[in-house]
Amino acid sequence: MSNRLPRSWRTIVIALISIGLVLLAAGGYLTPLTKIAFSPVIAAQTWLSDRYLAIQSLLNAPRDVTELMQRNAELESEVASLQSQVIELQQQLTEYQILSSLLDFARAYPEYEYVGASVIGRDPSPFLQYVIINRGSDDGLRRGMPVVTQNGLVGRISRVTAAAANVQLITDPAMKINVRLQPSRERAVLTGSITGDLVLDFIPQSATVNPGDLVLTSGFGGNYPPNILIGQVTGVRSQDFDLFQSGSVQPVVDFEQLEIVLVIANFQPIDIEPLLPTEYR
Repeated sequence: MSNRLPRSWRTIVIALISIGLVLLAAGGYLTPLTKIAFSPVIAAQTWLSDRYLAIQSLLNAPRDVTELMQRNAELESEVASLQSQVIELQQQLTEYQILSSLLDFARAYPEYEYVGASVIGRDPSPFLQYVIINRGSDDGLRRGMPVVTQNGLVGRISRVTAAAANVQLITDPAMKINVRLQPSRERAVLTGSITGDLVLDFIPQSATVNPGDLVLTSGFGGNYPPNILIGQVTGVRSQDFDLFQSGSVQPVVDFEQLEIVLVIANFQPIDIEPLLPTEYR
């Protein structure tokens, strides 16, 4: 009698074992064994995957670096272009604001005719206060015409060529302007200086002048129209034995930032020097 089971019994046994394993697996009883069995395989697969990704990254690195450098260059170019546009827009906005303010000034003094001009240069001498504008005799400019900005008085035309002109600033040492103080309405003489400071002279001792008082052209002397703002009094000096008081003035015009000015073209200065006594010439 043979010890071997008939083939049909072996098949049944194998089937029962298979069914049992399936049931055990479905019930989760074989999970720990599965983890232990497949743990080396999973570890080997992870190691191989990491090495593959590292090699792939190494092979692709030069191409990625080139692409990043190219993209970075494109972004830098875009940033530079945008910055240039921002600067241009800021300049246009500044010019618009200046022109708008100049228009307001012209509307406030409708009796005058104006010629707009751009400042294109400055006198290099530290002892002279001049700027050069891009309008000249071809534009109707003449020596002695007053020059203003939206803030107030700048100076007057001192020399003219066909296409350009020199503007003597009110801060020039040779400049002397008859002025009126507000609110006292007292008269004085404004002079420039080598340092560019403005000085008030010949203020009557009886006059009450305080810091903050306005300084305007008086129209006396015939060199400037009246009531153009020059600045504000910042200090007053008075001595009992002096005939006059003196003071210092802060101009309303920023002469370092002059860009666009207006020339009062229909104002004709009056030369009254021949009418003055000899001792006043």
